[in-house]
Amino acid sequence: MLPVKQPFMEVECYRSYIDDLYSSDMEKCLEAIVCLKNSVIGSNRQKSSVLSQGVVPRLMQLLGDCSVPVEMKTEATVTLGSLAKGTDHHVQSLIDLGIVPLLLNGITSNDQKYTEATLRCLSTIFQSPGAPVSLIFMDSIIVPCLLNLTTQSVTCQVCVPSILAAACKTPDQQAFLIHEGAVPVLAQLLCSTQSLVQMHALTCLASLCYQNPTVAERVAQARCLEIQEPCFVDKSMPDLLFMLMAQDRPSEMQLAAARCITFLHRAGAFTAEDPKILYRTLPCLVRLCKKDRPPLQRAQAAETLAYLTEVDIELQRTASISNHLILTLSELLKYQPRIGSKTPMITVEQEIKISTEMRQAAFRAFASLGANDEDIRKKIIETDNLMEHIVSGLQDHSPKVRLSAIRCLHSLSRSVQQLRTTFQRSFCSKDHSVWRPLMTLLQGASDDILTVASSTLCNLLLEFSPSKEPILESGAVDMLCGLTRRKDPALRLNGIWALMNMAFQAEQKIKSQILNTLGTDQMFRLLSDTEVDVLMKTLGLLRNLLSTKSHIDYIMNLHGNQIMQAVVLILEGNHSAEVKEQALCILANIGDGDTAKEFIMSNEDVLKKLQDYMAHSNVKLQVAAIFCISNLVWREETGAIERQARLKEMGVYKQLQQLIMTTDTLLFDKVKTAMTQFSEA
Repeated sequence: MLPVKQPFMEVECYRSYIDDLYSSDMEKCLEAIVCLKNSVIGSNRQKSSVLSQGVVPRLMQLLGDCSVPVEMKTEATVTLGSLAKGTDHHVQSLIDLGIVPLLLNGITSNDQKYTEATLRCLSTIFQSPGAPVSLIFMDSIIVPCLLNLTTQSVTCQVCVPSILAAACKTPDQQAFLIHEGAVPVLAQLLCSTQSLVQMHALTCLASLCYQNPTVAERVAQARCLEIQEPCFVDKSMPDLLFMLMAQDRPSEMQLAAARCITFLHRAGAFTAEDPKILYRTLPCLVRLCKKDRPPLQRAQAAETLAYLTEVDIELQRTASISNHLILTLSELLKYQPRIGSKTPMITVEQEIKISTEMRQAAFRAFASLGANDEDIRKKIIETDNLMEHIVSGLQDHSPKVRLSAIRCLHSLSRSVQQLRTTFQRSFCSKDHSVWRPLMTLLQGASDDILTVASSTLCNLLLEFSPSKEPILESGAVDMLCGLTRRKDPALRLNGIWALMNMAFQAEQKIKSQILNTLGTDQMFRLLSDTEVDVLMKTLGLLRNLLSTKSHIDYIMNLHGNQIMQAVVLILEGNHSAEVKEQALCILANIGDGDTAKEFIMSNEDVLKKLQDYMAHSNVKLQVAAIFCISNLVWREETGAIERQARLKEMGVYKQLQQLIMTTDTLLFDKVKTAMTQFSEA
């Protein structure tokens, strides 16, 4: 009977001290809180039971009552802190009950034990994604009070940076912390003799300077004034970080310091050529990716390395040849969760999380390394089973892994050589075809994934890519035309860019499908887009649609008036020379058609515009206009004599005679070609 009796006895015990929580006898109430605290320590089941019985509001009531002894408030706060160390659901329950504002009131207490208990509880709760961390900025006295507490005890020195790191998420919040003196406080904490204090200070410092040039500059200039460790005497903050990356420091501290230096570099505090980057941070991160390090540490090092090298080609090249990095990163993709039939569920979840973090970090690092250099991309792609890992990553349950995998694919797809070799083998493979999961990702994806995935699709739709045909068959035209209607400029750009690549040297049926699906109304909207890149790619799409004589004539026969109207709209608009050059090139393509020429020859306004641009001060515009004239008067084509006569009558030939004296070689060649067609007609 014991297995049945035991739970019953526990319930009776609960009832006893839970009833005492509501007693007006302060001693009984305190004893009940202590019993409650002891019962929930280390047991998520007990935490769930306590939360379900509605005990937390009573503890909150005690915290908010000024007449309650501070000892009781301390025990109540410790109990709440223990509950906060349970599952995500437990923490969210506390947050939903409004525990954070009450705890923030407790940091102003004169009782150190109560203050420390409050800070520990806040620090735990603030690790939750749902925590209302911005509340510390709502009252102007909270942040100064927190910073002042760092002089009180080691517990305060650990908890305060932890709280500030979790709360520091926006440029305004970073600026507020700077204004209140966070940098000198963190500088002092970095000089602590307690490694745990240094670790939390590093984490806070990283949050403080992330993507904030103003803060990064202040941090780079900060110095430690009150020294606890002699080796830190008269050192700047970057020097302190440099020293904390030394190999005799704990590896987690090396990583935290390397993250700070990385964020300072990316925020402009110092260049990629700085010795702190080349000779300490980069080698440190590469070393921490190795197999002898803890799995999560390896993942964090790889992710930090990805951010460090993301935009600098020389750092990418240096990293790629450092300590077998590419092979090391590939091992992250092969990590297998250590799960057995008897593995506790919480351990299973942790192992799956570790595997997820390692895969997404590896993909992101590969994406950064291969962003610019063809040789690096080749090394990455030649890694064993990489394409299989990418295909698997594109279908992963984790959005972070899917996004990193697509970034990796996007980076590698920039390679013309790889599109023609490795990617072709992948597209021919039934088991590891990249385009299938990519197209699936594009259906209903978040904007983050959609932006990178559609950008990747732009590369895969290049004329020489083997993916073009199967992607078209999977409904890509409808999807891409839909992207051109999105509010996000990046999505509009990727949609029209992919359509432009799709139309390049495409069959007539594909071009017609693009035009019919996109529609002339949407074409006009895109030609009026405020984003210049969208406008340029739309003009590029028109150029690609209007190539090959038979295609030009067919499309102009169906949409000629609308296309001519669009071109005139650009030529008459307030646009840059680059934009107008594209419009003139479209006219040149139209002039290359057999019947399409008449759309230009019958439009006196367009012919006069061509003459105006022949006399333009911009040589590129002159060249484009004369190229169009050449196509119109080409002597071997039907009706050339009549067109030449018409243009001579308008004075075009005289303009060419005047331009033949130009010193610009390209313009000279175009003028000479056009005049040759006239003279031999």
